[in-house]
Amino acid sequence: MTEPPRKSFLAEQTTLALTSCKDGWQVLRHKGPSKVTFWFIALLIGIAAGFAALFFRKGINWLQQTLYGTDDVQYLHSFITGLDWYWIVLIPTVGGLVTGIILHYFTPDARARSVADVIVGSALHDGRVETRAGLASAVASMVTLGTGGSSGREGPVVHLAAVISTWVNRRINADGITGRDLLGCAVAAAVSASFNAPIAGALFALEVVLRHFAVHAFAPIVIASAAGTVINRIEFGGVTEFKLPTLNELQFYVELPAFLLLGLTCGVVAVVLMRAVFWAEDIGNHLQSFLKLPRYFRPMVAGALLGIIALWFPHIIGVGYETTSLALTGELALHEATVFAVLKVLAVAITLGGRMGGGVFSPSLMIGALVGLSFGLIATGIFPEVSGSTSLYALAGMGAVAAAVLGAPISTTLIVFELTGDWQTGLAVMVAVSMSTALASRLVDRSFFLTQIERRGIHLAAGPQAYLLAMFTAAKTMRTPDHPRAADDDRCWEMIGEGLYIDGAATLETAIPIFERTGVQFLPVVTLSADAAPPELLGALFHVDALRAYNRALAATAAEEHS
Repeated sequence: MTEPPRKSFLAEQTTLALTSCKDGWQVLRHKGPSKVTFWFIALLIGIAAGFAALFFRKGINWLQQTLYGTDDVQYLHSFITGLDWYWIVLIPTVGGLVTGIILHYFTPDARARSVADVIVGSALHDGRVETRAGLASAVASMVTLGTGGSSGREGPVVHLAAVISTWVNRRINADGITGRDLLGCAVAAAVSASFNAPIAGALFALEVVLRHFAVHAFAPIVIASAAGTVINRIEFGGVTEFKLPTLNELQFYVELPAFLLLGLTCGVVAVVLMRAVFWAEDIGNHLQSFLKLPRYFRPMVAGALLGIIALWFPHIIGVGYETTSLALTGELALHEATVFAVLKVLAVAITLGGRMGGGVFSPSLMIGALVGLSFGLIATGIFPEVSGSTSLYALAGMGAVAAAVLGAPISTTLIVFELTGDWQTGLAVMVAVSMSTALASRLVDRSFFLTQIERRGIHLAAGPQAYLLAMFTAAKTMRTPDHPRAADDDRCWEMIGEGLYIDGAATLETAIPIFERTGVQFLPVVTLSADAAPPELLGALFHVDALRAYNRALAATAAEEHS
């Protein structure tokens, strides 16, 4: 039997190219428009989030200029040293009261929303966040920062952007994957517009909020991040947030051990900062309960404490970019940098523990720069012949503390480069960031945000295998009495009498350990009333149904993360 003539190499490649073009045209016809539409929506969300970040920043500047009377808010702490003492105390006190009133009336728990709530919205609520509470939190945080609260603007801006994406998600009835992707677009644009950092903005959304690097999310998030950056540069130009005096030079190999040690030091400082905020929160809860203090007074008390500290140390007021710049340029003495770092930790704990608004990123940058400068002054003083500039240590410390607090080593490393424009010292920053993140993540639940979430009883830090169980209630997973394979009613009541049952509102997180402990095939699902009435039988939750729902959720999560 004769074989058909073999095609030449050129003919084979031509046929392959034509087939690929034909397949590509079919994809474009059937799937292309939806993708284009999605990217267009991502672009619009990026523009909207960029403007939201811009207006938020402008609002803070306007409040500071109006209340403190300064012409340049970048030098706020230098200006307020000339104010009468009662203004320094009164402005943050009144600001705290206004913040408390806003949060009291417009949020159910009088707590400002921030990045942690956006992460929860991404993981558990299909990319949705609270809109009413989110808008109130944005206004409250603007008042906090405008009146001298010692926190950052990135947390409120991220949540405000998430409110925008939530509104869009609800209008288009987006599914979980689309909702999370659009949420990531909004977050990326907000961070980019706030800090003029497009690369870090995109990676922050992937690394911190979505917590995966799926290919399908990358393109729209980059589009939105670029749009947010354009909004920032139209207003402020292409300048970096901080200016370094000269090019930093690293004495390679010899000086690297110092940056390893700096990273460990910054990891400890980051943990102290996070723990201080949580301790302040717990102390505030205890005092509020003990004194029966109305919840809208709590931020006012915090504002008064900040004002009192600012009488002697005005550096703690506001975002703190002036002090950060002084640290990066090496214009502070050792005792100044050390004292300012300690007081900034105290001020951030008072602000956030007092339930004023704001985020932790900008404060962690300031604290990191101060710690890095202190470390650098000591290191260069001991080994002057093998040491680079102290500014390099401040830069590395800034990235190391911020990365450990955020639990975002990749995006934080990049945002440090984009904030300063210094790409030549990457090795020092990367070494310090890696060590600080590795240490701090072992002492807390991976990051400040995930530890916040863990304190609310939501186990996101452990991954999908831990938190997915909390997404399914027994009532939604059970078999009702009319199910073809329902549990026997008599056996259900026997088990209820033995104490083997579960409330319909309970989740699989509660049910699975009971199955493992008792070995039963099913649990009766009941409704428990508050007036001690007998329970009402709703159905039965079977072990196999619980595992099936859990496995499907795990498979869907894995498919999303690897698509």
